[in-house]
Amino acid sequence: MTKFEDPNKDKTITSTILPPRVISVTVLPPRNAFATTSNPEIAGTSTGNNTVFASNAEIQSWISAKGYNPKTFNYNPPHARFFIIKSCTGDDIHKSIKYDIWASTDIGNRRLDKAFCDNADKGPIYLFFSIIASGYFCGMAEMLTPVDYTTSATVWAQDKWKGVIKVKWIFVKDIPNNQLSHIKLENNENKPVTYSRDTQELYPEPGREMLKIFFDYRNRSSILDKFEFYDKREVEMRKDKIALLRPANPGVVTTNH
Repeated sequence: MTKFEDPNKDKTITSTILPPRVISVTVLPPRNAFATTSNPEIAGTSTGNNTVFASNAEIQSWISAKGYNPKTFNYNPPHARFFIIKSCTGDDIHKSIKYDIWASTDIGNRRLDKAFCDNADKGPIYLFFSIIASGYFCGMAEMLTPVDYTTSATVWAQDKWKGVIKVKWIFVKDIPNNQLSHIKLENNENKPVTYSRDTQELYPEPGREMLKIFFDYRNRSSILDKFEFYDKREVEMRKDKIALLRPANPGVVTTNH
């Protein structure tokens, strides 16, 4: 009988995995409004560049240039439509203001997209934002585009939000619920507007009343006061996302066959 030897028996195969590529965020000198960097490890189909402010002074300069909370505003626009937006976190409100974008659930996206397309060339779509369980509304933005279903932003606190809506923030101010709870919605069992769910539409009359309150209210605080805090959190969250994409134990891996 002929004996055959297994050519791979007791043979050790050694493979080397190179260390992960390091992505650095470069902050430009203060003369620039802000520094930008495109991060391919987490960008995916992200819209635009990720932005890192160099200092709080630059944040304040950027906020001032945006012209939030205008001194004049038409709060009785013809053919306008109005929706309530409920955000899970303040982080996502920060990103929406910073990058002028938003994204909702699949149902919410379809509802907003249909409203925008149906109202094209008729009037604006206004979105009233509130952070869930915060006890206040935090601002109002105009919807500028239909939902772009071909791309998704990667800046959100969770990666489950698909599609991108371009928005323009007009009012950024904290308005307590008790300033708005007298507004009842006939299309939501006459519940106060403060009990609305995400992408709940408002009829024109309560919508215009909301606009007037957003214009008139003299706020003492807003998320803009905490922008530096959220900006630093964004950097940390980005690092966490990059870390999740790296091998757990980079280096030499030895396997026996």
